[in-house]
Amino acid sequence: MASTLARPRSESRLVVYYQTTHDPSGNLISILPLITKPGISVTHINVAAIHLNEDPNAMTLNDHAPSDPRYTTMWAELRIAQASGIKVLGMLGGAAKGSYTRLDQDQKTFDAYYGPLYEMVRERSLDGLDLDVEEDMSLAGIVRLIDRLRSDFGPAFVITLTPVATALLDPTRNLSGFDYEALEVMRGSQIAWYNAQFYCGWGDASTPHMYQLCIRKGWQPQKIVLGLVTTPKNGPGWVPPEMLAATLTLLRHQFPNFGGVMGWEYFNSLPGGQERPWEWAQQMTKILSGPLARPSTQAKAVATTQNTRVAEKELDGEDGATIPKSFEYYSDGSSEDESHT
Repeated sequence: MASTLARPRSESRLVVYYQTTHDPSGNLISILPLITKPGISVTHINVAAIHLNEDPNAMTLNDHAPSDPRYTTMWAELRIAQASGIKVLGMLGGAAKGSYTRLDQDQKTFDAYYGPLYEMVRERSLDGLDLDVEEDMSLAGIVRLIDRLRSDFGPAFVITLTPVATALLDPTRNLSGFDYEALEVMRGSQIAWYNAQFYCGWGDASTPHMYQLCIRKGWQPQKIVLGLVTTPKNGPGWVPPEMLAATLTLLRHQFPNFGGVMGWEYFNSLPGGQERPWEWAQQMTKILSGPLARPSTQAKAVATTQNTRVAEKELDGEDGATIPKSFEYYSDGSSEDESHT
């Protein structure tokens, strides 16, 4: 069903992660403003985080079963988003480990844990899955999962992965275990894009240089979505709006097929914060939908305020990325807050 709402078209993807779905009082944090507020062109919403627990039949979305009544309105709103032209994906994994370890076993064990995941994707009519592998997994294991998803859900099903940005430059600076370059060679045709985490010590979005290094390494711009934290409360590496706008303007000019931007996460995004979290998406839409003109001298100056050698050292192996520290913030229903890196 086509939406009757006039929504601006963004040439690049604008991906919003939606993990904190309720406030501490249990009230739903609605995503409808992403549809109804003016000047927003979100392309994808990734609802997070799906966890495969020790009991194969005890899969959870954050701390509750996906069918829990607390999610009834959320699922209804996500259907509205789909009817408005936004693709809705589930995010599997993240910082809470275990899901991929359980899928990376013998075929019988894989089938036991994959079955409930398959049923949830089918029941909720998800448009795809975002595979956020932040634990050791074999290359064969991730290939098997991708192949099964493609076989079960067909060619239109969107499969994305969420590596830390350094993993695109050096397989040893990685949270996933497998080599992303090898995965791209083997199954790149089945992967829509990578939501690369340019934050938490694994990347830098304050200048365009680290993204440019990924492209020099051989990655295609249309397959690399630049991942951001939407507020300092969601982890280190937040970039002020003026600096970020300069970075994105330069990247869009240099790469007309620039893959886009993703934001972790929706509920407390700046500048509006928890009262008006949709304003971040308005800002990003304006930047990504703006005329593709040569960036101004001022924009270049802002975007190059940091030493380019920092990024170059990352590629050359002269200065290894430090392992980021975990951080905690309120997450929907958490008795045990999750960290996202």
